[in-house]
Amino acid sequence: MKREPMVFFVAGMVFGCVLGYMLANLGGGSDAPRPVAIGEPPPSTKAAGGEPARPGAESPSAPDPNEVKALESLATRNKSDARVRVQLGNLYMDHSRFDDAARWYQEALKLEPGKSDVLVDLGACLVNMGKPQDGLARFDEVLQKEPGHKKALFNKGVALMEAGRPKDAVAIWEDLLKRYPDDPQLAGLKEQIEQVRATRGKNS
Repeated sequence: MKREPMVFFVAGMVFGCVLGYMLANLGGGSDAPRPVAIGEPPPSTKAAGGEPARPGAESPSAPDPNEVKALESLATRNKSDARVRVQLGNLYMDHSRFDDAARWYQEALKLEPGKSDVLVDLGACLVNMGKPQDGLARFDEVLQKEPGHKKALFNKGVALMEAGRPKDAVAIWEDLLKRYPDDPQLAGLKEQIEQVRATRGKNS
């Protein structure tokens, strides 16, 4: 999955969704988009885990079957190769197949436990499958070892929003800004935090 160097390549889209999510959950509309964990394609695709698509959403595109077949063949032949399993997870995640992606990330973690980036990607899949608490557990596992892991911090905020804890999400994102005040990947985050805070105040 092509996440580097812009690990927050969906950040602008995510934060555009945050205010709508707050309004939907605090007395506003009922069909606002959910916040999306880093690593997910734009929210025009259907969420994994059997959730109904949002209005106007399209089904996720299928990964190239030849690429899938080749990688799965490699995984079968090389039962100790975590890298190819991560590649399969990335491929499925790129196409919003979060359940399949999660399965391959879990396979990779059995071979190489505790890999931070893989744990974060697995957590993002779980959030997008409607399991924010499970995603939070993965992000916290990473943050216990690496308190400044940018992608884990960002995704933890998204998971907290999904879990109905906007105050905690804002606190996490504010910590992220304090750690990386001049990071261009976080441009616009402060403004979005203020929008969430303002919306909470109006609906509390």
